[in-house]
Amino acid sequence: MNQERAWADRSILVTGAASGIGRAVCTLLIESGARVAAIDQDGSRLDELRAELGSELRPCVFDVTQVEAWDACVERYEREWGPVDGLVYAAGRLVPALLCDAALNRHALQAVFDVHVMGLWGAARAVGRRMKQRGRGAIVAVTSNAGRTPRLNMGAYPASKAAADMLVQCLALELGPSGIRVNAVAPGSTDTPLLGDLLAGRGESSLVRGDLASFRTGIPLGRIAAPLDVAYAVQFLLSERARHITAHILRVDGGATWS
Repeated sequence: MNQERAWADRSILVTGAASGIGRAVCTLLIESGARVAAIDQDGSRLDELRAELGSELRPCVFDVTQVEAWDACVERYEREWGPVDGLVYAAGRLVPALLCDAALNRHALQAVFDVHVMGLWGAARAVGRRMKQRGRGAIVAVTSNAGRTPRLNMGAYPASKAAADMLVQCLALELGPSGIRVNAVAPGSTDTPLLGDLLAGRGESSLVRGDLASFRTGIPLGRIAAPLDVAYAVQFLLSERARHITAHILRVDGGATWS
């Protein structure tokens, strides 16, 4: 099938769109011929993305953690741009801290879960209800290989990503009979602003080598991922080429995890 025809007239919502993986997903989808609602809190960077990618991208400044506002957000979009064919939930938040550290208080922990779990639930619920009525659609969450691999000094992050993975699989069971597929892409270390914050000026070589003292596996392919590496996997799971794949967690981490 011609790639442009495959994506023409398809409308995709992408959260976390202003930077990193979300931005790469928006770019790839627009280049493929889709229309994209780019959702993020950073309005200025969304405007830059619109200027770069053109009128088929619609910027939408929105806080994904406002769970009860998701219905109105999706309703407004569909009224103006038509039915949503796909959702990519790529919003993320990282709070580097040990779980027993005083720096990780209840509010900091809740903030991480609000983005990775509550926001995903709100978005998938609002979109999924409408997809269910139409009997078609695909949802892809960007989670993390940390969801199945413990991490030191960032315990809130993998705990929330593990919850997101299970939410994806439960949604897949719930929406599958209506023809909607729900999957996740679980990246490893990826060249994004979130990773930059975590490294805080340290080089990437320690991630590639691994560190037994901190229980961190290395990356057999010898490099961290580019955002586009993850975007290709997201696009595949949205596409008809993945029409018989659901409830799947696809790891894109250069072989860093395998169990």
